[in-house]
Amino acid sequence: MSATAISISEPTRSIESPRKTAEIRQALSRAEAGGSLSAIDAETLLNARDDELDRLLQVASSIRDCGLESAGRPGVITYSRKVFVPLTQLCQDRCHYCIFVQTPGQLVRAGKAPYMSPEEILEVVRAGAALGCKEVLFTLGDRPENRWPAAREWLDDHGYDSTLDYMRDMAILVLEETGLLAHLNPGVMTWAEMQRLKPVAPSMGMMLETTATRLWSEKGGPHYGSPDKDPAVRLRVLEDAGRSNIPFTTGVLLGIGENNSERVDAMFAIRDSAEQYGHVQEVIVQNFRAKPATAMMRARDLATQEYVAAVAVTRLVLGAGSRIQAPPNLTDANELALLVRAGIDDWGGVSPLTPDHVNPERPWPQIDELARLTAESGFELRERLTTHPHYIRAGEPWIDPRIAPHVRALADHDTGMARENVRPAGRAWTAELSTPAREIAIRDSISKNPEIAHILRAAENAPAGLVDHDYVTLLGASGTDLDALTAVADALRRETVGDTVTYVVNRNLDSSLFPARLSSGMIDDLVDEATQLGATEICIQGAIDPALPGATYLQLIRRIKSRNPDLHLHAFRPIEILDGASRCGLTPGKFLESLLDAGVSSVPGTGARILNDDIRRKLSGGSELSVAAWTGLVTAAHGAGLRSTATMVYGHIESPADQVAHLRALIRIQDETGGFTEFIPIPFVPSDSPATLRAITRPGPTIDETRALHAVARLMLTGRIDHIQAAWTKLGILGSQQVLQGGADDLGGVLLDGTLFPDAGPEAGRVLTVREIARATSEIGRSTRQRTTTYGTA
Repeated sequence: MSATAISISEPTRSIESPRKTAEIRQALSRAEAGGSLSAIDAETLLNARDDELDRLLQVASSIRDCGLESAGRPGVITYSRKVFVPLTQLCQDRCHYCIFVQTPGQLVRAGKAPYMSPEEILEVVRAGAALGCKEVLFTLGDRPENRWPAAREWLDDHGYDSTLDYMRDMAILVLEETGLLAHLNPGVMTWAEMQRLKPVAPSMGMMLETTATRLWSEKGGPHYGSPDKDPAVRLRVLEDAGRSNIPFTTGVLLGIGENNSERVDAMFAIRDSAEQYGHVQEVIVQNFRAKPATAMMRARDLATQEYVAAVAVTRLVLGAGSRIQAPPNLTDANELALLVRAGIDDWGGVSPLTPDHVNPERPWPQIDELARLTAESGFELRERLTTHPHYIRAGEPWIDPRIAPHVRALADHDTGMARENVRPAGRAWTAELSTPAREIAIRDSISKNPEIAHILRAAENAPAGLVDHDYVTLLGASGTDLDALTAVADALRRETVGDTVTYVVNRNLDSSLFPARLSSGMIDDLVDEATQLGATEICIQGAIDPALPGATYLQLIRRIKSRNPDLHLHAFRPIEILDGASRCGLTPGKFLESLLDAGVSSVPGTGARILNDDIRRKLSGGSELSVAAWTGLVTAAHGAGLRSTATMVYGHIESPADQVAHLRALIRIQDETGGFTEFIPIPFVPSDSPATLRAITRPGPTIDETRALHAVARLMLTGRIDHIQAAWTKLGILGSQQVLQGGADDLGGVLLDGTLFPDAGPEAGRVLTVREIARATSEIGRSTRQRTTTYGTA
């Protein structure tokens, strides 16, 4: 063996029977040859020990080194200098290995309140700032108010709706008083909660831990009785973080009862999410350490070779571009070199001040000592911020503009790493995205580009009267020209519909689930629940099972209407209308009359994409309706007395001229029928599309293109379609706020999920409450009003 070869003496501990040495060597040979690692090979390699483990570590090291070279920091292992703030040790979960969580009685006996006070938090953080820390890690139990009355009472007494609301305020307090950047680790968060937290923290995290559902669902499992440990719930958090463009930390916890197949499944689940959204900034591979006074206190710690093999396999699965982290305090100092050889390139947060409250028996190594041990393995230890460098360099959409100045103050301009000679300092944070003074300044900037200034002066007098070339020019605006365009569009919006942002309380329903997965009884229950939650609309989309008669569409509508005749049913896209008509042997017009008689009140105008047949063929391979068919069906719906939305999907292969032509097509329909209630520009989201489509499209629109399109739509559609909706499930809260400042006036539906069957509709998990809408609009100086589907008063 070489000097760095495996030399640890330990009993072999394998959760499964070890595979034959020949199989391990064959898998190693395939890994050494390069290429993607299969799940079968990954599972095989988890059993590598001794000489075979040496070979595995060499492969992992080589992949890591290639990744560091590509990242522009060869030979560098990073860490973040942090303070650890345990905001609350109460939790609604009951993990069988956790010593962090306490009961209210235990806290009382220890003389502690349910939550740390602002003064206690600042005392810790200021001490950390004096030692050069730039990150404050907020770790806490999941939603303790759901389980403990003491937590609910404390929050009520201090004026907070939830633990997450309090954490948000504390992140702002820390920013303003000390300048430290918060990394938020509160457990399970909803899409809307992450959207609200993003402006105050440049990174967040939640360990996936495992995808082994049995460890959560079966009595005696380590996660039994812990609602937030359902792997499906945690995977949704990972997905929602990706959709929200949040630099996100996640990882696996090894040794809590999972088998090798389940370990590999968790690795691949993380890889899939990272590849889809690009948001996983680091993957922690954490080894189980038994804690006293817990249900698992007699469980064996994960053996070193088993752990090191898992770290190396994680590197092979995740690839060169991923950052792989191992907590340095959970491995003995003399074994850290093995983790370096296994392919890690980050030690995570290390505190010179506070203990690891989750593993209090394992103190952090001193940073100088960690640097020495890292150097012994041939690497330089360098400080990063809580957000990894490439996200900082990229800026938006990863870093919210409201936190960006705080990040820039601590980040090296060129590398995105921490400025090690800079101490953090507090600075003001604001939730507002605009002020009247800023709007005046934008209007005053119109004259900077003579061509755009001329077009905008004409637009102020006759916004819908420009020639198409002028609108195409405006779609290319950027910088102060774009600010000027959005200011003109926003002034026009104010003149047309006022300053109030409207929304409708609704829920989605996927009609393709009826009746196989959504029985008539379940439909009744969902309608009752939606009604109790205040819904005035149910949006129904999805093709009925081809084996069923077309009358099933009508059966579903009649069932809902019989349960609540007052609900507005916004149902069936043009392609579903054509399908139902064909199966019923009716013309589309007659089928639309049947839908109206059954209780449909309006139809979604989705499926428009771009109204250009060449583009539609390229995007769908000919499976979508032609422009003539889509136009004919929408026109027929309007003629039958069913109003519809108008839509556009933009940012894929179309040009600005195609966008203007699409708007012209909508104008022609509206001039003929007057049936459109609103226009919804929907950004193309590559992560929601199949790989074959991503291969021919660009990576979605930029925020500048999005702002310009909403503004131009406001100009072109003036006098015809008064309402322009921000597609908040695609744009996020910040993007929606930006277009609401540039011509849009509506947020559409809140998309209630309920609790009976949250997945009964598309876009499940993305819900906005009325309070969240009010908060978002107040940040741009606007009020809100609940509306009906057709813009009446609810």
